[in-house]
Amino acid sequence: MTLKTAAIGLVAIGIGAMGQAGMAQAQAEVTLRCQHFLPPMGSVPRFFMEPWAAAIEEQSGGRIDVELYPAMQLGGAPPALYDQIRDGVIDCGWALPAYTPGRFPEAEVMELPFMTSMNAEDSSRAAWEFTEEFMMDTRFADIHVMAVHVHGPGVIHKTGAPIEAIADFDGLQLRGPSRQANALLERLGATPVGMPVPAFPEALSRGVVDGGVIPWEVVPALRVEELADSHTQIGGDRALYNTFFIWGMNNDTYASLPDDLRAIIDANSGIDTSAAAGAAMDRGDTIAEEAITARGNTIVTLSDDVVAELRAVGDEVTAAWIEEMNGLGLDGAAMVAFAREAVARHDTAN
Repeated sequence: MTLKTAAIGLVAIGIGAMGQAGMAQAQAEVTLRCQHFLPPMGSVPRFFMEPWAAAIEEQSGGRIDVELYPAMQLGGAPPALYDQIRDGVIDCGWALPAYTPGRFPEAEVMELPFMTSMNAEDSSRAAWEFTEEFMMDTRFADIHVMAVHVHGPGVIHKTGAPIEAIADFDGLQLRGPSRQANALLERLGATPVGMPVPAFPEALSRGVVDGGVIPWEVVPALRVEELADSHTQIGGDRALYNTFFIWGMNNDTYASLPDDLRAIIDANSGIDTSAAAGAAMDRGDTIAEEAITARGNTIVTLSDDVVAELRAVGDEVTAAWIEEMNGLGLDGAAMVAFAREAVARHDTAN
């Protein structure tokens, strides 16, 4: 596994450790090159991808070697990741449908305002069920989907005073991750600026945006807390918005595996693996929020009255999305109903 930092520190074992590592390499029958766009210290790389890779290697007895490449080290930009998986440029990777707007319309249901719960692990189970029902054999048929997930509740980070009322959105330039998050920000009076999350810190430091929405977990990896003065959380039992993620493998790579090795991939795929990816983000949220609180940045939580106003605006975004999906020949209302039921059923807080 690339980023085997533990091996670097085992100097005392010396030649013995080097010999064992060489034997493990010699025994590997398959090397999986997996790429993502986050720094290696991000929550998903640390708490999901690295444990996933370690499990694959251990369960295969070293016959599979998983190489993780952070920060797009193999080239390309974040919006290209899905196509890199599909085309075999990489064997597996972490892709966001939202970075190619309009291409995966069904996936947007999990990104609608106030769709997901405040727990990414729970909502990721719902996201897997939705994907199986509406997308697995159609929109995502050109890759092998191993897991899908969402993040925890989004937080508004900005320079200057925090957002505490609907009127505070007016005139702000705010980074958004997806069409539906941007639609919500626009209806609230802000000017949404769409960009992949790695571009957010520079845009914030240069004043291109006044702030933006990202979950707590990715803030330290991007050092956003050093640029943003204030952070606004959304109260209640549903998240302001969300983002849908895919952990996928190239179809040919998957098909080329021997049956027993393919079974190991299968055992580390599906609804529980999706939940594990969401749990990684929940864990990152807790760590990041505690660190940023200790730093002394201003953190506010919106009142129930303001959240109720936000939800009313969110309902308008959802209604518009349903109408748009109907225009594409898709049953928007059925997708929303399925997603809401799945989220509610998996919501352990209720």
